[in-house]
Amino acid sequence: MTIDQPAAAVAPSALPAPRGATGEDPAAEPLPGPRRGFLAKAFGITAVLSAAGSGLGLLRDLLLARYFGANQGTDAFLVAWTVPETAAPLLIEDAMSFLMVPAFALALVLREEDPDAPDPVRQLVRASLPWLLLALGGLALAAALGAPELVALLAPGLTDPGLAVTCTRITAITVLPFGVAGYLAAALRAHHRFTAPAGIYVAHNLGILAVLLCLHSHLGVRSAALGVAAGSLLMAGLLVGPFLRRLRQGPPGTGRGRRSRRTLVLMPLALLPVAAFTLTRQSQVFVERYLGSALPPGTISHLNYAAKVSQLAMTAGILICTVTFPLVARALAAGDLTAARDRVEKDLGQAAAVVLLGTAFLMACAPSVVSLLFERGAFGPHDTAATADVIRVYSFGLPAQALIGVMIRPYFSLRPVVRRADDPGTEDGRSRLLDWYPVAVMLLGLGVTVTTGLLATPRFGALGLAAGNAAGITTTAALLLHGLVLRGIPLRLHRVLGGHGRLVAAAAGATVLGTAAAALAADPLLSTLLGGLTVALAFAALGTGLGAREVRGPVLAAARALGPGRNPPTVAEEGKRPHGR
Repeated sequence: MTIDQPAAAVAPSALPAPRGATGEDPAAEPLPGPRRGFLAKAFGITAVLSAAGSGLGLLRDLLLARYFGANQGTDAFLVAWTVPETAAPLLIEDAMSFLMVPAFALALVLREEDPDAPDPVRQLVRASLPWLLLALGGLALAAALGAPELVALLAPGLTDPGLAVTCTRITAITVLPFGVAGYLAAALRAHHRFTAPAGIYVAHNLGILAVLLCLHSHLGVRSAALGVAAGSLLMAGLLVGPFLRRLRQGPPGTGRGRRSRRTLVLMPLALLPVAAFTLTRQSQVFVERYLGSALPPGTISHLNYAAKVSQLAMTAGILICTVTFPLVARALAAGDLTAARDRVEKDLGQAAAVVLLGTAFLMACAPSVVSLLFERGAFGPHDTAATADVIRVYSFGLPAQALIGVMIRPYFSLRPVVRRADDPGTEDGRSRLLDWYPVAVMLLGLGVTVTTGLLATPRFGALGLAAGNAAGITTTAALLLHGLVLRGIPLRLHRVLGGHGRLVAAAAGATVLGTAAAALAADPLLSTLLGGLTVALAFAALGTGLGAREVRGPVLAAARALGPGRNPPTVAEEGKRPHGR
C-alpha cells in the first residue's frame, strides 16, 4: 500500500511570512493540502509497520537473553551495539531527515514551477549522494580501525575487551547502509511515500534474527553482530527500488540545453545543531555503558533489557507526532504560529497520555512482564529481579523522553536547511544562537545524569545509573519546553503543565491500584493481565474524573459508542465543565 500526496514547499526562513504577505505572488495558487483520510492512512501504515519492527526487535532481545543470558559476552556485544545505536538516530531518524526531507520537498516544488528546466530532484541527487557515500564510507572505516580505542573509551572495565573489539568492527559496517537508508527514506517521504520507509526496521530485525538463529551455536554473540550488519544492508536494499522508481518519474530529457533561474541552495551547516543534539542525547547511553562497565558482569545487559522494554511505551507516544509533524511544519511555513501552537500543544498532551499510561503499567507489572518475556534459558530469576527494578526507575524519565521527541521536531523545523537561490533568507544572530539551545540544555541534562550516576552508583549500582538517566532527561525536557517559547511558538505553558499535572495524578493512582492487582497472582501471565487491566481502567476513570482532556475525550466517545441509551454528556455540555473544553 502506497500513499501519494503532492509535496509541500519548505519555509526558506526561520519565521516565514503568511501567505499573501508582501513580496509573494498574489496570483500563485496555494499548495494543495492533504486529501481526506491521508493522515489516517499514513498513521495506520506507520503504526502497523513500526509495531511490527518493535515486535521483531523484542523477539531479537528475547533470543539474545535466551541464548546468551546477561554476562560478559552480552556486555561485549552491547558495547559494540553502541555504533549502530548512535548511527541510527543520526543517519536515519533525526539529522538526515531534518536536512534532506525539506531539500527534496523544495526540489519537487521547483520541478513543478519550471518543468522545462533540468530536473532539480536529479540535480540534488547528483550533487549530494556521491559526497554522502564517500563520507559514510570513511566513517565506517574509521570506526572499524579505531575499534580498540573506541571500546576502551566506552567501557574500560570490560573483562573481555577483545570480544567487544571484534563485534565493534563488524557493526561498524552499518554506518554506510544506515546513511544510505536515511537518505533514501527522506527522499521517499518528501514524495509522500511512506510504506517502504516505515518498513526498514522490519527488514533490519529480520536480518538480525535470521543470522542469530542460524549461527548462534557456532559463533556465539558474534552472530548477533553479524546480524546487525546484515540487517543494515537489507534496510538500504528495501529502499533502492522505490527510490529509483520515483527518480525516473521526473521529466526525462527536459531542459537539457538551458539553466533554470530557480535553483536549490543547500545550507549544510544547518545540520550541525541537529547532529550535535542527536549525539549529545545519545551520550546518555555512553555514560551508562562507561559507568556500568565497572559494575558486576551483566549490569550493562540488565540496563539494556530494561531500556528496550521501557521504550516501547515511549515509541507509541512518538508515533503521534511522527504523522502530525507535517501539519506543524506546514503551519510554520505559512506563518500561522497559532495553528502550529495548537497542534504542538495537542501533540504534547496526547503523547503524554499514551506514555504515562504505559509508564503506570510498567511500574505496576515490571516483575511479571520481565519474567514473562525473558526468564528462560540463561536468563534466571536474579536477572528478572534486577531488570524489573531498573525498569521501574527508568520509567520516571519516559514522559520526558517522549516530550522531547515531540518538541524537537517543531523546534528544528524553524531552522532553514534549504532555500531558493534568489532568497537570501532572514536570519539574525539571535536565531542562529537559538539553533544551539537544544544542544545546551541537553548538555546540562547530561551533566545531571553524570553527577547523579557518580553519586548514586557506588551505593545503588544499576539503579543509580537509571536514576541519573531519568533526572537528566527530565531536566532537558523542562528547559526545552521553555525553549519552544523562545523560538517563537507561543505555547500556553500554564495550559500544558496543568494538563500534564492531571495526567500524572491519574497515572500515579493507576500505578498504586495496578501494583496491588498484579500482586494477587503468582503466574506471570495472569499477574500481567490483572495489573494491566486495572491500570487501564483506573487511568481512564481517574483521568476522566480529573478533567484530563486527552483521557476524557476517548472515554466519552467510547461511552457514546457502547451505550447509546445512556445519553452521555454532549460535547457542548462537556465544554461547560471545568477543564472540559
